[in-house]
Amino acid sequence: MYQHEESPVLTQPFADAIVEAEKVIAEAPHIRTEQDLVEGYDYLAGSIRASLQMAWAYERDYPFFTQSTGPYTKMGLDNPDTLYFNANIREDREYVVTGTRGSTADVSFQVLNGDYSPVEVPDSLAAFDDREIEIAEDGTFELRFGPAKPDPGPNYFILGPGSSMLVVREVYSDWATERRGTIQIQCADTAGGSPAPLTRDGLAKRYGVSGKILLSRLRTFLAFPKWFYLNLPVNTMTEPRPTPGGLTTQYSSAGHYELGDEEVMIVTVPRSDAPYQGIQLGSVWYLSLDYINHQTSLTADQARVDPDGKIRFVISERDPGLANWLERTGHDRGYVQIRWQRLSRALDVADGPEVEVVKFGELADRLPFHDEARVTPEEWAARIAARQEAVAGRMLG
Repeated sequence: MYQHEESPVLTQPFADAIVEAEKVIAEAPHIRTEQDLVEGYDYLAGSIRASLQMAWAYERDYPFFTQSTGPYTKMGLDNPDTLYFNANIREDREYVVTGTRGSTADVSFQVLNGDYSPVEVPDSLAAFDDREIEIAEDGTFELRFGPAKPDPGPNYFILGPGSSMLVVREVYSDWATERRGTIQIQCADTAGGSPAPLTRDGLAKRYGVSGKILLSRLRTFLAFPKWFYLNLPVNTMTEPRPTPGGLTTQYSSAGHYELGDEEVMIVTVPRSDAPYQGIQLGSVWYLSLDYINHQTSLTADQARVDPDGKIRFVISERDPGLANWLERTGHDRGYVQIRWQRLSRALDVADGPEVEVVKFGELADRLPFHDEARVTPEEWAARIAARQEAVAGRMLG
């Protein structure tokens, strides 16, 4: 049996970070109830999983795509309609990204300089969607990212100074019919080689990095609402504006709500010509609500569009029996966001939402197509079952 010398506990830095992270959660200024705290501890569990994954995926010479955000590793008001992929890169290497284009509404690529931190958003060095790349008739594609060089050919994108991460977002509009594509990454400069073998020092470093990622992740996204939401009047939403972070073909409208159980927020927005338009609710932890077992988000394809071309969403705790009900699931405070993606034009105030807060009993008088929008309990249960099935299939790929 191998006998090793006594040495410091390898995982101690990460264990210490978890203890500190629990304090960050417990001391969060927005906590008002026991449920707020419980959800914070659940958020902590997902963040621990994601932090370990990100640290072990840090292979810039032998990179691979990971999904650090999903139903059980949420962060940053994650979009329920989006699959998020990221790979670590370096500016002096050339990378080959291959894949197949699925039938989803949008696929976008973004090169970031640095990472999110509690004081700043990383610079976007490049951002584009698949309209800017050549895709073969069978849906396959090959992209190259690397240093500037003469005559690089099509589908080559220059990595600017400080390039550190490639992010790919694949966005669904119709969960039931659209199918995801595939994507892989390889470093052309190291193809055929292999990374160095594991060492104790290397593992100790990864545990330490995991702890730093964990604390940075929690502190960063506790700060985000102050930057983008909480300076807005409650129960209002902004006009459409370019989404912060450099995604040039994405606009968003943001707001935060606070509603009593007898209050309802009606959000009315025109059905856009954009391939993707979606609305979602978020908790005080700046996370999506449970979008698998509850209807806390809707895309334009999932929602009922009224005969006048507008979509009327009803945000409430009580069930109004309407197709476009967004369930608060016990959250009397939270965030609401609309995104438009794969745009071919700038949006203005006429494309954005109108918001009003009314009493639950006033809904029938305030919604011009109220009776036509009704659904039965059996129809509602079928909608939720379809969501559960679609997300399960999406996660399995």
